[in-house]
Amino acid sequence: MKKTLFLMASVALIVASCGDNKKTEESSQTTEQQATTTDTPAASQNTDAVTVNLEGTDQMTFNLKEIKAKAGQTINLTLKHVGQMDKKVMGHNFVLLKKGTDVAAFAEAAMGAASTDYIPNNGADVIAHTKLLGGGESDSISFKAPEPGTYDFICSFPGHYAMMKGVLIVE
Repeated sequence: MKKTLFLMASVALIVASCGDNKKTEESSQTTEQQATTTDTPAASQNTDAVTVNLEGTDQMTFNLKEIKAKAGQTINLTLKHVGQMDKKVMGHNFVLLKKGTDVAAFAEAAMGAASTDYIPNNGADVIAHTKLLGGGESDSISFKAPEPGTYDFICSFPGHYAMMKGVLIVE
């Protein structure tokens, strides 16, 4: 519970800075929260589900750069576009790519996939994704963490992946 409150306060401070894109390592938050709230040690809080609250801004940033989960664990992810711009101008999505996917090539292919919310090739390289969001909108998805390894996640809206990216670390 205290970790959740600390994370929420940290995010509020980052959002309140309105456009200060200079982030320290401390503001690149790692999230490993549970769907249920408990006061047990973190080592025992890893069996059921991970709840992730990801935010995208009008400054083309995600509030998280790293997410951790255990293989096979359910990940309940909510993406909220905390900005105000329309999705045609500053759309955001969360796209978790399969291991080994060339991120730059995927992002280039995504530029031509506006009709599918910038998910190219019928999602062949994608493990999970949200819909494309405009300011004030949110979308929630649930998926199982894949096998152990490191997986890239990006916003696939044209030009965003260079700044809006992170990793899912599966143990």
